Amino acid sequence: MANAPKSFDRSIVEGPISGAVWKLAWPTVLQNVFGGLQGVVDHAMIGHYVGFTGNAAIGVSLQIFIVVIVFVMSLYTGMGVLVARFAGANDSARVNHTVYQAFMATIILSSLILAPAGWFLAPYLLDLVNAAPAVQAEALTYLRIMLVGNIGMLLFFLLGGALRSAGDAQTPLRLGVAMTVLNITLNMILIPGVGPIPAMGVAGAAVGTLIAGLTVSGVGLWLLLSGRLVVQWPRGMSRTLDLVTIKELFRFGLPAGLQGIAMNVAGVILLRYIGGLARSAEAQAAYAVGYTELFSMITWTSVGLMGAAAAVAGQNLGAGKPERTAAAVRIAATYGVGIAIVVGTLFLSVPEFLLGLFGMDDALVLSLGTELLGWLAVSGIFIAVALTYTGGLQGTGDTKGPLYISIASQIVVPLGILTVLQGIRPLEPADIWRAIVLGHVTRCLLSVWRFRAGAWRSIQIKTAPVA
Repeated sequence: MANAPKSFDRSIVEGPISGAVWKLAWPTVLQNVFGGLQGVVDHAMIGHYVGFTGNAAIGVSLQIFIVVIVFVMSLYTGMGVLVARFAGANDSARVNHTVYQAFMATIILSSLILAPAGWFLAPYLLDLVNAAPAVQAEALTYLRIMLVGNIGMLLFFLLGGALRSAGDAQTPLRLGVAMTVLNITLNMILIPGVGPIPAMGVAGAAVGTLIAGLTVSGVGLWLLLSGRLVVQWPRGMSRTLDLVTIKELFRFGLPAGLQGIAMNVAGVILLRYIGGLARSAEAQAAYAVGYTELFSMITWTSVGLMGAAAAVAGQNLGAGKPERTAAAVRIAATYGVGIAIVVGTLFLSVPEFLLGLFGMDDALVLSLGTELLGWLAVSGIFIAVALTYTGGLQGTGDTKGPLYISIASQIVVPLGILTVLQGIRPLEPADIWRAIVLGHVTRCLLSVWRFRAGAWRSIQIKTAPVA
């Protein structure tokens, strides 16, 4: 007997708004934490069995991989806008149709463009980032495997984004945990080699990611096709390409993709400034641990809240309840500020202990790291608010606003300040820490202002008739 179709969770548009935000937030936050854990384990194992060149190879390859697939990933931001709006309107046919069109676009782009182009362009991309020869030797195979086998990871992101926007955040959490566990297990076998399986080193990490992505996304698609999820592809549904819907996916999604590119470019330029300091090695170590690792305790949770705010905001706008949309974003921001204050208190009270967890024992590195964490304790509050309001803007369809805001706050403000200071005197680490904070403050203020301006209330979606 077939499973009864699941209906949308109407408590998101009809029940207490704080409960609706929390219902989607906590699974998304946990999923982000587990996803981050996977990267930590990868780097730890590669560092132990291969060495620092292996860590550098993965780091460089992943930077390239993210930039290359950002075009396809932007589809999922657009998909989230449409799915949330249609789910809020209780229109299951359009939800299912939208997700299917995103699926078809992903298959075409991945198989016809990303995979073949990635295989041939991988060496040139590594040359472009000026990777050292030893790093390139390790990175080439890893990058080629990731680019050719990208479809599993892409479909995982597609399913997670679709279900979350439709109001189901727990299924993506379960799939995410399963993929992390499977990936770590495979890496423990493939990287060092176990029994008859030879040691694969860095390539083993890529193969593990590929197999885990394909396996878990395959399970997710089976659940979708079997009617066990809130998103379904029932028999009789049109399987033809709908260019009107695909155009809408890119209309809302491309600005988010360009925003991601802008953020990556800003990060690379900032690293160049750090590399130009008098004690650059110590500053880079403090930055890598303090900003990249420890500050992620705030960004992981804030990104989860951003996703929850986007889904709840989009659904309530689709249900014709814009005031609930505004309330949802405010509540998500309040949750984010609370978490940022707790983590920031740890940054201020036990900085040396936190840095020591990463083996930081050099006196100068500890001093710089402690100074950086002091600034980040303040910065975390602003970035938490900025990200949740970004979620509100993107979820309602205003994806251009966050793009403009990111360019202004992450490129113009911090890099402009550092350029001016560098023309006056040699830069100090504190100059860079302050520039980061000022960028976050600017992003917060502009995001709140843009959302409160309310242009998102009148954004329309174009659709073709759906059988």
